[in-house]
Amino acid sequence: MKYESQRFVSRLTRDTLALILAGRRGSRLRDLTNWRAKPAVPFGGKFRIIDFPLSNCINSGIRRVAVLSQYKAHSLIQHVQKGWGFLRGEFNEFVELWPAQQRVDTSWYAGTADAVYQNLDIIRGHAPEYILILAGDHIYKMDYGEMIAHHVETGADMTVACLEVDLESAKAFGVMGVDEAGRVYDFKEKPQQPQHMPDRTDRALASMGVYVFNTQFLYEQLIKDADSPKSEHDFGKNIIPEIIGKYRVMAFPYRDTQTGTQAYWRDVGTIDSYWTANLELIGVTPELNLYDTQWPIWTYQEQLPPAKFIFDDDDRRGMAVDSMVSGGCIISGATVRHSLLYSNVTANSFATIEDSVILPDVDIGCKARLKRVVVDQGCRIPEGMVIGEDPEEDARRFHVSPNGIVLVTAEMLGAPLHYAR
Repeated sequence: MKYESQRFVSRLTRDTLALILAGRRGSRLRDLTNWRAKPAVPFGGKFRIIDFPLSNCINSGIRRVAVLSQYKAHSLIQHVQKGWGFLRGEFNEFVELWPAQQRVDTSWYAGTADAVYQNLDIIRGHAPEYILILAGDHIYKMDYGEMIAHHVETGADMTVACLEVDLESAKAFGVMGVDEAGRVYDFKEKPQQPQHMPDRTDRALASMGVYVFNTQFLYEQLIKDADSPKSEHDFGKNIIPEIIGKYRVMAFPYRDTQTGTQAYWRDVGTIDSYWTANLELIGVTPELNLYDTQWPIWTYQEQLPPAKFIFDDDDRRGMAVDSMVSGGCIISGATVRHSLLYSNVTANSFATIEDSVILPDVDIGCKARLKRVVVDQGCRIPEGMVIGEDPEEDARRFHVSPNGIVLVTAEMLGAPLHYAR
């Protein structure tokens, strides 16, 4: 039976076109998105955020994928071009970049629904049976084939993937009311008083921003929405509330297929959540398993030498404890504790790095001390600089988050403005 189910799902995924909405800045990430869109922000030592929905598509058997970009997309475009060009066009497999092009009129994308609407002519050319719409800025591993199969089996016009969250957290999501069969009868975007689940008064069902549509049904709803002058042209604010009373909209609970419990999902949309999600990966058995050979996360990374740790004197020892260190790093007589270092980081003699996330191509000077910091790509930390020990002093030079995490960028250190790679 399991084998037959997998074959059934694979046929459905071959008839699916995935659209990844990757045009957001992600302003809550502050200066990390001054020069790159949120989906292009590095994550997990060697990946970009966009790699997770892209990998989910490939691992699910969906081989027709479009990435819809808009805000400062240069680094995103470069990454997708370099790392995701391995599909075979002659087999109708692709990962394409669809930048905002004013294809309909002189407007840029006004909302998530408008981004899809403005590309209807391209979508029609691919003639998919189903359309999978994804947010490009979340960290998770999900078999979309199971969701598409659920969509077909329940006879849905639209299916929404959902998480169980506490009522306070639900205020930041689109919250659904569902009946016992899983049909959505209510949907409110970021409500101040979220509706709780039927069987849990302390939990709510939150939309993940992952949708499956029957293609013809989606065409009709997008055209209708585009003709509405009062609409904000957004799936959560307009499309879903408009259709739930008239059509069959189903919820798909996102769960671990083996345990039946809530699966891993993170919105790394703030400096605090970004720092936390990165450092979670250092744990002995983190919820997100990057070493899972059954569900690999694909990416592009330049060919680099192994990480190197040099000097073994009593007062100058290159070492990393309870940490993850990526290729190209040189720990030269420095001490790294409970930190995640991305590629090509150099930590010089007597420097100490603790509870920190260091993005690629950072040089940390001799005797510098970093604690509870996020250091952006390309920074040069001067010799002897101390960050993360004096909140008042840090706030004068850098951005300090509500939980005391210090964000450091090259511009904050006085370097010329530059775009992020």
